[in-house]
Amino acid sequence: MTSIGLDFIEPALEASVRQTLADIEEELRVAVKSADPFVTEAARHLVDAGGKRFRPLLVALGAHFGDPRSPLAVQAALVVELTHLATLYHDDVMDEAPVRRGAPSANSRWTNSVAILVGDYLFARAADVAAGLGPEAVRLQARTFARLVHGQIAETVGPRDQDPVAHYLQVIAEKTGSLIATSARFGGMFGGATPEHTEALAGYGETIGVAFQLSDDLLDIASDSTQSGKTPGTDLREGVPTLPVLYALASDDADAASTRLREILSAGPVTDDVLHAEALGLLRESPALKRARETVRTYAEDARSRLAPLPDGSPKRALESLCDFIADRTN
Repeated sequence: MTSIGLDFIEPALEASVRQTLADIEEELRVAVKSADPFVTEAARHLVDAGGKRFRPLLVALGAHFGDPRSPLAVQAALVVELTHLATLYHDDVMDEAPVRRGAPSANSRWTNSVAILVGDYLFARAADVAAGLGPEAVRLQARTFARLVHGQIAETVGPRDQDPVAHYLQVIAEKTGSLIATSARFGGMFGGATPEHTEALAGYGETIGVAFQLSDDLLDIASDSTQSGKTPGTDLREGVPTLPVLYALASDDADAASTRLREILSAGPVTDDVLHAEALGLLRESPALKRARETVRTYAEDARSRLAPLPDGSPKRALESLCDFIADRTN
């Protein structure tokens, strides 16, 4: 079982994927190098901090529906991970985050301007690597980047006249699902899978990406810090409107607990320690959390259904195991 809950089923598949991920890790360090030592140091900051490498993992698995040894798959994985890392530099500036992956964020270690420019540098490096894969890879990477930006803009300006829950799900599909979809698509494309199988992988990637992000939101409320990797209720304290909070605010339940929860949440970020503890306790027992869990399960099952066109075997079963893990991790 990997850190993201994927069961490889067969040792041969695990060995193959882990070797690909090791190759990608090495290529990442080469890709972020610059003639300027300072740029290299800043660009390596998040590479060295580690991470789940979820997107390269999906590229590696997707390639198993064709030729998993294709060197193009490693380069494709490099494109999506460089793109992802670039977004993290920009996200930390927008969120004024002091820490990323257990280390000081680039913006707190240097400045916001440096973090933005290093993010831009990584986007440029991703485009450069994509160019080596051909015009279709460049086109897909550009369109994915456009979706990422649209998602970030939508999150920044808020729902306006749109239903807040629908808006939130759209933001996650654009900000998170889009790049995970491209990761799975790239695995199929550059592993030499059939067009039908490649499309199935892309559909799976987008849907499982949304499910994974939503489950992270739930873990922030439902788990202890050892499971989620951060202090429970961080999003609540910072006023981040995650799915359980949006469901709670939209609820018309008239019981005392639901009414009190809406009263606390409607005031914005819950920074008072006593109120925070009360809100967290109410959320954990609320119908809103149950409904959010059902939404995660729906997305996970939808992702599983997208795998139907793929041939049976250990790569498909590994992707199915991720659906099970995501559906169950917040219970």
